[in-house]
Amino acid sequence: MSTLLVRNCTLLVTMDEQRREIPNGGLFVRDGFIEQVGPSEQLPAYADEVLDLSDHLVLPGLVNTHHHFYQTLTRVVPQAQNVNLFNWLKTLYPIWARLTPEDVRTSTQTALCELALSGCTTAADQLYLFPNGSKLDDEIEAALQVGLRLHASRGSMSLGESQGGLPPDSVVEEEERILRDSQRLIEQYHDPNPGSMLQIVLAPCSPFSVTSDLMRQSANLARQYGVRLHTHLAETQDEEQFCLQKFGYRPVEYMEKVNWLGEDVWFAHSVYVNDAEIEIYRSSGCGVAHCPTSNMRLASGIAPIVKMLLRGVKVGLGVDGSASNDGSNLLEEARQAMLVARLKAGLEGASLSQDQAPPLMTARQALEIATRGGAAVLGRNDIGSLEVGKCADFIAIHLNRLEYAGALHDPVAAVVFCAPVRVDYTVVGGRFVVRSGRMVNVDEAELVQRHNEAARRLLSGE
Repeated sequence: MSTLLVRNCTLLVTMDEQRREIPNGGLFVRDGFIEQVGPSEQLPAYADEVLDLSDHLVLPGLVNTHHHFYQTLTRVVPQAQNVNLFNWLKTLYPIWARLTPEDVRTSTQTALCELALSGCTTAADQLYLFPNGSKLDDEIEAALQVGLRLHASRGSMSLGESQGGLPPDSVVEEEERILRDSQRLIEQYHDPNPGSMLQIVLAPCSPFSVTSDLMRQSANLARQYGVRLHTHLAETQDEEQFCLQKFGYRPVEYMEKVNWLGEDVWFAHSVYVNDAEIEIYRSSGCGVAHCPTSNMRLASGIAPIVKMLLRGVKVGLGVDGSASNDGSNLLEEARQAMLVARLKAGLEGASLSQDQAPPLMTARQALEIATRGGAAVLGRNDIGSLEVGKCADFIAIHLNRLEYAGALHDPVAAVVFCAPVRVDYTVVGGRFVVRSGRMVNVDEAELVQRHNEAARRLLSGE
C-alpha cells in the first residue's frame, strides 16, 4: 500500500457537488484513490511521499473527450491550411494512407505528452484508419508508457468514394473485419472497473464514411459488451446536406434511425443542431464533445454549447485532431470554449436588451466542462472531481509566474482568462506523469526528434 500527502495548496478546487474551493487545501491519497480532502491542517502529517504545493493552484485532472492522436504527424500541411472540413479531409486522406504502426506509436506519445503538460489526465482518442498493418493495439501499447488514462476508440471507415462516401477506397475496411476486430479489442483490453486506465469505445467515423448497417451493428455489439459509442455528428453544413441527400434525414434524426441515441453515446462537435435536437440529446442522455479550436480552424461554426448546458445536456471538451487544431493543449481548449461562447452570445444578443441577452460563459463553467463535464460524457463517476473515493487525478500550476502577474485576486479565473501555461504537476491515480513541468516517463527531446523524422517521411511519401 502506498500513500501520498498533498498539502499547503494556495487553493484546491474540488469541483465536488458543492464546488468547494479550499484555501491552504490538500489531499491524502492511498493506492491511487483519494482518502481525505480538506484544509492541510486537518490531514495526516505523514505519508510515503509528501508534496508541498505552496504557491500552487490545484485542480482535478482535465478530461479530453475527442482526439485523433495520429494527426500530430500532419500539422499545418500547406495544402490543408485554408480549406473547410471536406476539402481538408480529401487533402489528408492520401497522406494518412502511408501511416505505419510505428507512426501510430510515435504520434500517440506526442499527443499524450502535449495533453499531460496541459493538465489532461484522461484522454479519449478515435483512430479510424489502419493502413499498412496498423492496429489500435499500437496506440494502446504506446499510451501505457506515458501514464494517462485512455479511452481508446476503435474507429472505422467502410463507405468509400465508389459507394458514395467521402474517403478514398484505399483507406476503408471491410465491415466484417471491423466488427471482428472491435470484438477482439473489447475482450482483450476493456476494463470497466473504478480506476480503470483503459477502456475500449466503438466509434465508426462519421455519417459520410460508414454505412448505416455498420452503425447499427456497432451499436448492437457495443451494447452486448457494455461499452460506449462515439462518432462525429453535425459538424458542418456539408455533412448536413450529405445526410439529407443520402439518407433523407438530418444528422441527429439519422442517429435515431440507426439506434445511436442513449446514455452510452457521445457525439463530437454538434455545431448544427436545432432546439428540438438539443432536446433529443437531453432526453436520450447523449453527450457532446465540444471542440472549439477545430471548429474555428476549419470555419465550421460555433456550437450552441451554453444552450446545451442550460438544457441539461452532458458536455465535455475535445482538442480534436492535431491537424485541425495543430495542438493538443486542453487548458487552452477551455479558454477557447469560454471565449467562443462569449462571441456567440454577443452575436446573438446584439439586437436584444441587456436583460434578454444570452448569458456569458464563466471561467469556472469552462473548467467544469473540462473536468466534471468530460467525466460525465465518458460515463466515468470515478474522475472529474477531487472527492473521497475518487481517483487521485489532479494537476498543479505554480501561480508566481509572469503569465499571472496582477491576476491572483482570482487564480481560478486566471488559468482560463490568461494565456495557457504548462502545468507543473500532473498526477494520475497518485502517480506522477508530469513533475516540475517535465514528463516523467518519456524523453521529450528524443520523442520530438523521432516525431519530426516520421512526419517528414510521411509527407514526402518515402
